[in-house]
Amino acid sequence: MSTAAQSPTEAATPAAATSIFRRNMRDFADNRLALVSAVVVVLFVLMALAAPLVAPHDPNATDLFRRLQPPAWMEGGSWSYPLGADALGRDILSRIIYGTRISIFIGAAVILVATTIGILAGLAAGYLRGWTDVAISRLVDILLGFPYLIFAIGLMAMMGPGLVNIILALAYKEWVIPCRVVRGETLVTRELEYVEAARALGASRGHIMLREILPNILSPVIVVSTIRMAHVIILEASLSFLGLGVQPPTASWGAMVADGRAFILESWWVSTFPGVAILLLVLAINVASQGLRDAFDPRFSE
Repeated sequence: MSTAAQSPTEAATPAAATSIFRRNMRDFADNRLALVSAVVVVLFVLMALAAPLVAPHDPNATDLFRRLQPPAWMEGGSWSYPLGADALGRDILSRIIYGTRISIFIGAAVILVATTIGILAGLAAGYLRGWTDVAISRLVDILLGFPYLIFAIGLMAMMGPGLVNIILALAYKEWVIPCRVVRGETLVTRELEYVEAARALGASRGHIMLREILPNILSPVIVVSTIRMAHVIILEASLSFLGLGVQPPTASWGAMVADGRAFILESWWVSTFPGVAILLLVLAINVASQGLRDAFDPRFSE
């Protein structure tokens, strides 16, 4: 596009976009509950990154003399093991801290892979239309027809447990959500004036999709992906609970909950504290993502 063809409105677009972004961030900061939830999520991320520094013990170190030791505030507990120990005498707090790494890493990796695939597929379906749209839309409909967890269990049963396999199994269907969002936004955006102008100036399809349409539809995609991350974390914990996820001795919240099932009546802390960690992180992500939706999606603005 030549310089002469640019209008004053087009030249001011970056500044206007920055101003809108700052206004949306102010709206998000005004939502106190969402802001506190975002801080909780950040604290979990920092805890995962600094796990070797903040964990009081090696998460895989066993001590049978401390088997099923209760939390520090209960009789028989010790502040060196503040949340108690599991059936092998491993420090529960240290394993929760290291388990944060697994949950956040798998959640972020799945969302990154799925969102990338979903964006590309949604752009192609919404802009190219025709047989491309039909093929992608029918594939999305087929995948949505299967319950997510059962679908993931089947894939894990075929591929076998492991970190890479669980990311692939969850991303295999997760991409359909951002794909549907991007397709819908693209169907609307492709008819706008600036896209028509780029098309009239001879811009290629790839340029229009990636440079003209994509930057203007990212906000709802980011919001949806943030919401879905909480769902992915629950699915990872569910697969690990069933023994199809991350394998021992690697600390995983779902596997920790499963390990404490046999002792839930007399040693409730083995399962309870990892379950509370899952609850806090998922709840914080959900509330923070709802705040992002309210701030960045004009359809939910007052």
